[in-house]
Amino acid sequence: MKSINPAGRAVIITGCSSGIGRAAALHLARLGYTVFATVRKRSDADSLREEAGRPASRAERAGPRPNLIPVCPLDLTQPKEIATALRVIAEEIKERGLDGLYALVNNAGSGGIAPVELINMEVLRRELEARLVGPVALLQGLLPHLRRGRGRILWITTPALLPIPFIAGIHAPDFAMNGLIRTLAIELKPWRIPNIMIRCGGIRTAAVARSERELEESFRTWPPDRFALYTDRLLKEKKELAEFDKKRTEPEEVAKVIVRALAARRPKKRYRIGYMSGFAALLEAFPQSVVDFVMRKRG
Repeated sequence: MKSINPAGRAVIITGCSSGIGRAAALHLARLGYTVFATVRKRSDADSLREEAGRPASRAERAGPRPNLIPVCPLDLTQPKEIATALRVIAEEIKERGLDGLYALVNNAGSGGIAPVELINMEVLRRELEARLVGPVALLQGLLPHLRRGRGRILWITTPALLPIPFIAGIHAPDFAMNGLIRTLAIELKPWRIPNIMIRCGGIRTAAVARSERELEESFRTWPPDRFALYTDRLLKEKKELAEFDKKRTEPEEVAKVIVRALAARRPKKRYRIGYMSGFAALLEAFPQSVVDFVMRKRG
């Protein structure tokens, strides 16, 4: 079946300062999509705009200039910034004569490594805002544009249904997101707005290095008596994580999967990409009791 032409189609991608969001924004813009790339800092907006103007290949030098519009600032934990971004995007859609919005790619968020007993509550609240509350607020404002553009919604998630120790701060928001996505798929069915999950395994992003730095800092700041309860397992986890990091998939590969989900006339409900994503998908096919048993043995 012939794929959908990107010309004249507008896509919003959140969390474009680095990693998956940045790779996807640049890749889609170079393919001909009009890309609204949200970032929190002006410096990230400037560097994104500059990089978008540099062709990545000889073929791109002969093609049209990428159409990438940074939207800044947009911190999904700040309701006022969400409201401002929605107004700017609506104005841009109108001024450019675009037929609504073709896609929203929810990507923003990071998270950290910690036992539930030692999770920093401010970090957890911020992650829930960035991964769940903020995206819902953004979606509420964008749905009229998505209906008009016969659009679709993409969600960049982890294999959140697996109970992996010490990363509940990452997986718990995505677990809730999983329920949200499946609910939206039902509620938005009358308008044929697909909700598509891009399930990512190990991806090489700046957030990974940041989480490792924060873990090192946590080792020094956690209450010694509480930290002592987990020290051996956390040090083992840190060592295994170093090996895992060597096998991570580049974010540009995720961008290619996003393109597949956007170009397909009948997109799948789930796509997967990244190191160990296949194993995670296999585990999820088993009953929850079996999955829990396997993960307890691992942990």
